Amino acid sequence: MAKVTDQVKALIEADINEMGYQLFDITFSKEGKDWYLRIYIDNNDGITIADCVKASEKISEILDNVEDDPIPQAYYLEVSSPGAERPLNNDNAIQQAIGKWVHLNFYHEIDGSKFVEGRLLEASEQYFTLEVKDKTRRLVQDFPRKSVSLIRLAIEF
Repeated sequence: MAKVTDQVKALIEADINEMGYQLFDITFSKEGKDWYLRIYIDNNDGITIADCVKASEKISEILDNVEDDPIPQAYYLEVSSPGAERPLNNDNAIQQAIGKWVHLNFYHEIDGSKFVEGRLLEASEQYFTLEVKDKTRRLVQDFPRKSVSLIRLAIEF
């Protein structure tokens, strides 16, 4: 049996795309005694509260009318933007982030630090290449992809 998130994705993705949004991620988790279905949408212009309401209404309609309900128990539906500092969960998201400011967390310290921030210049199968600030100068550095536990967008200060 497919995971709930995979089943929900199959049911809603085409409609979400037709509305002008991209389906960024879906999570289904239990918190305390309650279940939460969280759906993250995005588009090139950003997501507003009105976008979340519109998508939430469409998703509710689809899930309420499906014959084989993928979620038999009661749950809360939350629709939102993935946020300004969203994780980059797949190669497509990483490639779209080329030229943007990112944050890398490492499994082990690299050059005395467990993280780094910089402009993502390149993402190969082996390395992330970043332009990082070092006091008053900028350096280009490669970081082994296998050493990175998390890559996400970041806000440059």
